[in-house]
Amino acid sequence: MIRQLLTGKDNATFDIARVAWFVGILAILLVAGYQVVMHGAVSLRELAESLGIVSASGGASVWAKKDAEPS
Repeated sequence: MIRQLLTGKDNATFDIARVAWFVGILAILLVAGYQVVMHGAVSLRELAESLGIVSASGGASVWAKKDAEPS
């Protein structure tokens, strides 16, 4: 399932935009989890802003290179 999220239309070629998007979201969630464990709380505003920025930039990068994907 993860492979299908990270590859292009052919499900064989990894798409750098999707991989970067996935790594960005994963990093944000790991940092938020670390904050909760170490400090007992996380700023929901900062978490929402971070997730929104990464989601928008990831979606834009996938959309921008949609014509360059192999068939």
